[in-house]
Amino acid sequence: MDKDIVSMSARIEVTKQLRRDYRTGSKAEKSAILDQFCASTGLGRSTARRYLTSQTIGVKNVVRIDRRKHKPTKYSANAKKQLIRVWRLMGMPSGKYMKPVMEDWLDALEAHDELAFGRSGYNPTVRAQLVAMSAATIDRYLKAERDRLRLKGIATTKPGALLRNSITVRQAGDEVEDEPGFFETDTVAHCGPTLQGEFARTLTMTDVRTGWVHLEVLRHNAQVHILAGLDRAAAAIPYGIAGLDCDNGSEFINHEVMHWAADRLIFFTRGRPYQKNDQATVESKNNHAVRKFGFHYRYDTADERAILAALWQVVGLKLNYFTATKKPTGWTQDASGRRKRLYDKPKTPYHRLLDAGILSTAQQEELAAIYRRINPAQLTRQILTYQDRLISLAKDKTLTIAADLDSKHQARQKRRTTGIRIKAS
Repeated sequence: MDKDIVSMSARIEVTKQLRRDYRTGSKAEKSAILDQFCASTGLGRSTARRYLTSQTIGVKNVVRIDRRKHKPTKYSANAKKQLIRVWRLMGMPSGKYMKPVMEDWLDALEAHDELAFGRSGYNPTVRAQLVAMSAATIDRYLKAERDRLRLKGIATTKPGALLRNSITVRQAGDEVEDEPGFFETDTVAHCGPTLQGEFARTLTMTDVRTGWVHLEVLRHNAQVHILAGLDRAAAAIPYGIAGLDCDNGSEFINHEVMHWAADRLIFFTRGRPYQKNDQATVESKNNHAVRKFGFHYRYDTADERAILAALWQVVGLKLNYFTATKKPTGWTQDASGRRKRLYDKPKTPYHRLLDAGILSTAQQEELAAIYRRINPAQLTRQILTYQDRLISLAKDKTLTIAADLDSKHQARQKRRTTGIRIKAS
């Protein structure tokens, strides 16, 4: 009999009706009652016999058929409340990225008085529960809070013919340097729905080894702005740039950028045309950093570029010091022979840089001082403030441009479907 059609309450009622008859009946009657009970409930004969003969089933005056033990909730309601708060401050990551940095975040929030024992239900017990939560538990508790918005943008990379064959090609499967300093770089257009006119761009640079991210706002992708952005990035990144890998866009494939790299003894490579996996690291940052925090609006004024530049400074601190990432370490095979990627334990770029051992004592102390000064909750508030200002400046403008383009597109489609009018003879 299909168990799914028998409810638990029905099993209890059947047990109540047959239990007394089973105990007082003959052997043949018991066999018939047992057959009826098994057919009605879907239970096996041994289990059914135990229910019908047991002296006590459940509490007094209650027949308990479901013997599954319900464990008490391990974590308190206050712990779940604080988990949601910390998760929002982190930027709503998944549990596997939230778990490794939970203790660092709690330390920083306590140091800057964002969390205090005895306030808003936060206490040492709640802290211990937050630290003890597994990644799966974090995801389960946060499931109802998740609300992600995915948007689509426009790609603006066009292949540059100049010097392409003279630059070393780096493919997705090539080994990367074991030490930090090899950066993948790309530009992201803040053009909104159209590429016409002048609009801002973001120069994205990310270290393949550590995941360190640096973002620079450019007025546009002319060589003078690209070089100025590279100069600012080289001065801001706390360690030397050893290599630079770009796509095939003409903003990078030119003599000026090549000379800039050669003068600084920076190894210069490029990816294959139309192979985004050759630059998987920086492509992921274009989405997870630039588009996530900077949206898909059109930024084409000096005020918008200034706000965007201030936003990228705050975003860089949050990503580099308080956001864990994981790196691929190799491959394995499952039981069916499929290849499966292996990853290391998630860490922040800051901790990966310290573990690499390339920094001097003075550099380590300088970064540690920056780390101690950062209030991650304040970073989140600043990010939200800058985002609100960008939305107020650019949202309506972008939507107006999109609506105008859509109306023009519909007009063109209408002309195509109505045909050509000619005068009647």
